[in-house]
Amino acid sequence: MTTPGRASRRVLATCAALAVGALALTACSGSATADNNDAKGGGGGRGAASSDAKIVISAKNGSTGASINATDVRVSDGRLTDVRMTVVKTGEAVDGTLSADGRSWKPKEQLERGTEYRIAAKAQDTDGDTTSADSQFTTVSAANSFIGTYTPDGGSTVGVGMPVSFSFDKAISDKKAVQSHIKVTSSSGQKVVGHWFGAKRLDFRPESYWKAGSKVTMTIDLDGVEGANGVFGVQKKTVTFTVGRSQVSTVDARTQTMTVVRDDRTIETIPVSTGSPEFTTYNGTMVISEKFQQLRMDSRTVGLANAYDIEDVPHAMRLTTSGTFIHGNYWYRKGNPPFGRYGSSHGCVGLRDVKGAQGDTPGKWFYDNSMIGDVVIVKNSADKTVDPDNGFNGWNMPWNDWVAGSAV
Repeated sequence: MTTPGRASRRVLATCAALAVGALALTACSGSATADNNDAKGGGGGRGAASSDAKIVISAKNGSTGASINATDVRVSDGRLTDVRMTVVKTGEAVDGTLSADGRSWKPKEQLERGTEYRIAAKAQDTDGDTTSADSQFTTVSAANSFIGTYTPDGGSTVGVGMPVSFSFDKAISDKKAVQSHIKVTSSSGQKVVGHWFGAKRLDFRPESYWKAGSKVTMTIDLDGVEGANGVFGVQKKTVTFTVGRSQVSTVDARTQTMTVVRDDRTIETIPVSTGSPEFTTYNGTMVISEKFQQLRMDSRTVGLANAYDIEDVPHAMRLTTSGTFIHGNYWYRKGNPPFGRYGSSHGCVGLRDVKGAQGDTPGKWFYDNSMIGDVVIVKNSADKTVDPDNGFNGWNMPWNDWVAGSAV
């Protein structure tokens, strides 16, 4: 999962001046223009009073809500000769990139939120006369901005059931403004629609599962978008992920078996053990959202007092936020194994496995042959259908209801 916040999750690199011929460029961002008190004014530098070059720094001097993405320096009728950007508090230099024509400069990395910067820029016109401009400003604060943690990550490959899901760190009141600045498209041509679960979560999916092998692109253009009163977005990026082969596994709680279908062909039938009569397993379509080779499972975290505490559950894959997993089980009674016979779990789906997550077992086979975004369907359980927002399980919502939850 990716949280695109702090400098695109990367610390801003310090840098030395970038030399381009006679140019020394290290700066970025600012929104002050050169001080033109006369026709060719320039705020300092040799020949400033006669230079035709005019510098514009995008972040105005003294501003307190500057963009962490769009800050740059531009010049008309000339070329930039020196741009220096620093963090005011530490003096740390901010690396930047000069355009090939020498007319613009921007930081190499996303800036930090709530940080004061200074930009000093110089430019030269065709006659060699120079001008300068500078700006000291503060980027938008964390209190006055919002970010969306999103999944899947760019460059990942996921199963056909994986939705695009955004979880915002602030409640969004203008859902239309936010949703309209996030576009999700697929190379398959499938129509993709967003649905809001409350004020902080926005998921996107097509009417039916993604087409295997398709490419899905998220275009996030939230920088400067007001999501709530005085709270603005800061993200601006494009993310692409791949949909892998299709795998849908169906667990029948009546027969205690799971049928694994890949690309419309049954590849395995596995004995399982679903929830006991006291702790039944949810029905419905669920999506694998996390995988752990071994995972501690403590019943206290799901409100079941001291029912169990197993520190090394093998081959665990999450199906719901509330704690439903499909996982290996090595602690079953060897003289009376439940797999394929009866439900014995506290709501999870168990497969025969061994301690240490090693060995040739059904649990290891299913783990090795599954990916994030694969679909697991449970049917014929005595429980209710899982809620659409309990995990990435919006497939349990009828399409008309899904579309009704869109803000655009």
